[in-house]
Amino acid sequence: MHYEVYVDSLFFLNFIMNLYLLILVDQSMLRTATPGRLAAGAAVGAVSFLLPFMGAGPAVLRLALGGLAGCVGMLCITFSVRSLRMFLRLLERLVLYSFGMGGAMLFLIRSAGNAGKTVVSVLGVLGMGGLFFLLFLRFRYGLKTKDSLCRATLVQGGEQVTVNALIDSGNSLIEPISGKPVCVVGQEVFDRLWKDEACGFRAVPYHSIGKKRGILPGYLLSQLWLEADGMKLSFRDVYIAVSSEEISGRESAGAESVKMIINPMLFAQSQKGRPKKRQNERRNDSESNDTGQDAV
Repeated sequence: MHYEVYVDSLFFLNFIMNLYLLILVDQSMLRTATPGRLAAGAAVGAVSFLLPFMGAGPAVLRLALGGLAGCVGMLCITFSVRSLRMFLRLLERLVLYSFGMGGAMLFLIRSAGNAGKTVVSVLGVLGMGGLFFLLFLRFRYGLKTKDSLCRATLVQGGEQVTVNALIDSGNSLIEPISGKPVCVVGQEVFDRLWKDEACGFRAVPYHSIGKKRGILPGYLLSQLWLEADGMKLSFRDVYIAVSSEEISGRESAGAESVKMIINPMLFAQSQKGRPKKRQNERRNDSESNDTGQDAV
């Protein structure tokens, strides 16, 4: 029995399915992958899937080597893998979503009956993959009530402080001039970082239940490191607001010792790059190294 394999269709099919899986892995971690890296990783995985058809030797061995090369290549290209722990964490998510989507698609194909031939076409597989991709993505976002804990290292001048932090979807604070997301720390952490007089003050408006509106003092932190799930991210020039009240995490997250609240928009902003300044904004504001004046 002979089978005809169309390389272009097979590559395109695997590329799209790999892209679905990598986006799910990225969204379930700290969303560090850029669109270019996602596309490159999906392409490498698709090429690796074609390798077993081009070599010689036992089919099982060729399939195993192609799958291994595809997984390693996809993860290492899409994400900046810095440790074995991080790679294993990413691989765990990739395998989980692969079996989840594969099992769901197989169940749908077997349930299709006479329509199975249409379902297993290239367009049918891509359509099913897209459907389950959206369902998995929606389910992932439905888990936001369990916010993520991480370790945060704040660097300002010659001082450095490491604390437990909570990535809280309820924090939507924005610095009004630059439009940057704002994280929140307690007075204790602020005093350990700024031993001298702090400059570059910004007023950060907020509103909360029980208090319609208010103002928090905000300052520009020179560098912030976040570490969670084996991944470590670096951010520069991050605004932090100082709360006079004690920072406490949600009991559901087990974050009794949390000292910092992370704005989740910080991750999206890091992918898009630095926001453009407004046309009427001064060139030398509190984010510039050229000024020592406070800006409000």
